[in-house]
Amino acid sequence: MLYEIEYSNRRKTIGIVVERDRRVIVKAPEGLAASRIQEIVEKKKKWIEEKVNDTYKYPTEPTKKEFVSGESMMLMGRNCSLLVVDENIRGIQYDGFSFRISKNNQGRAHELFVAWYKKYALTKIEPMAKSYAQKLGVNYNSCSVTDTMKYRWGACTPKGNVYFNWRIIKAPIFVIEYLIVHELAHLRVSDHSSEFWNIVSIQIPSYENAKIWLRDNGNVLEVDF
Repeated sequence: MLYEIEYSNRRKTIGIVVERDRRVIVKAPEGLAASRIQEIVEKKKKWIEEKVNDTYKYPTEPTKKEFVSGESMMLMGRNCSLLVVDENIRGIQYDGFSFRISKNNQGRAHELFVAWYKKYALTKIEPMAKSYAQKLGVNYNSCSVTDTMKYRWGACTPKGNVYFNWRIIKAPIFVIEYLIVHELAHLRVSDHSSEFWNIVSIQIPSYENAKIWLRDNGNVLEVDF
């Protein structure tokens, strides 16, 4: 069975994650012998195979958006309409309800929307991360929005940097808050033990609803638009 290993000096136990692209990631304490990791993976082989082959976890990918008038663009849990206009608009215009793009830029719509969403996501996510970090009593070095981890919603590095997939800004606010708290909680507990989930639940009592929403709608977020 193929798997990747991510070592961390903050971990005390092994964790196994099956990503949405079906990659198996083993998160292990720094210095743990490869033979021990292999032994644990073999014991979890049946569970891993069930996750990899779970058709519910990997539903059919939705059809990508067409950048034409009348198309809907998802933003913070709402569907906002798109209007292609003859006006000479630079980039993307958003009025809180709908998007406008110049017909001259229609061919570059994907590029322009990715740039707009990434910038918008950071303006919303960074203040929430700062607020929740204070509540959790943790400090992070940097908070970034990235497009390099399509099948992961967020990450927390051993150096205390937190990263978020720009696509999460399409999700409802309660889901975004859960994902932010999830990563920040790893600054206190590296694994997904009961202690970790207790920390998350204090900040997000209904975090299970966010997990269910992601399970049911994660494939929609993964599509660029």
